[in-house]
Amino acid sequence: MEQYYRDFGNWLRTQFPFRVQKISVNAGFTCPNRDGRSGYGGCIYCNNQTFNPAYCDNGKSITQQLEDGKRFFSGKYPDMKYLAYFQAYTNTYGSNNRLKGLYEEALAVEDVVGLVIGTRPDCINDTLLDYFEELNRRTFLIVEYGVETCNDSTLRLINRGHDFACARQAIEKTARRGIRTGAHIILGLPGEDAEESLRQAPIISSLPLTTLKIHQLQIIRGTRLAKMYADHPFHLYTVEEYIRLIAAYIRLLRPDLVLERFVSQSPADLLIAPRWGLKNYEFTHRLHNYLKGMRTTHEYGQCVKEDRTQTE
Repeated sequence: MEQYYRDFGNWLRTQFPFRVQKISVNAGFTCPNRDGRSGYGGCIYCNNQTFNPAYCDNGKSITQQLEDGKRFFSGKYPDMKYLAYFQAYTNTYGSNNRLKGLYEEALAVEDVVGLVIGTRPDCINDTLLDYFEELNRRTFLIVEYGVETCNDSTLRLINRGHDFACARQAIEKTARRGIRTGAHIILGLPGEDAEESLRQAPIISSLPLTTLKIHQLQIIRGTRLAKMYADHPFHLYTVEEYIRLIAAYIRLLRPDLVLERFVSQSPADLLIAPRWGLKNYEFTHRLHNYLKGMRTTHEYGQCVKEDRTQTE
């Protein structure tokens, strides 16, 4: 298949001589914009039920969650190896000793060959980075920061609790130590149209990132964003609009940036909108077909102009 960007699956295969699968674990963390350190209520779009699989239960130990995850995945590929993915909430928000104990427990589980640690840019410190630098020398490691947007006004609106300068500093400090560094962004946040997203793309691309996750804004039940959307509905991308936006966005990123995903799937019983009815691989297939049909720079430019018009 023709490659239009550097995708995560192919890149990961260059990092290991065997198949690798991420297993999500919930270590029982919270966030500083939930417990009062920087705010209350968390990000306005956040409901962690949307990304905790059935085997991921913080009532169980890290070891038990990983063993359950291994059983979940082992039927398809019995020789699979695994990355422990510390995903829920802020996975560097705690004492350094407790954090190290959790990470080392995960690495002690048979067939776990590395860690992916999801966190916030305001929850990192030099002592922990020292440990990550040492950890990175003996195992596979990605430290992934929730950036969400480069726009400080939007960060305030979504109750993020930090500004973009904080995200830039954390990413630069982490990458400077030779650690694979990832970021997560959301396209379609309230007040951000396609033109604003495309303005931000070169900024994201300029950061010393190894990987990037992108996904569409989703309205999830039980969140403050759901109430905001009910009271004052705002534009959400159709799948066709979003494909055009992603195609234009990719063109503004450096070619060595590894793109892990473009969409997120929330459970149907929690998702209010947009309800596209597409699985991740189905979206990717449609995106590839769209990119395949775009043969000239003029066509890419046209899709950018169309997106700007439709979202104004």
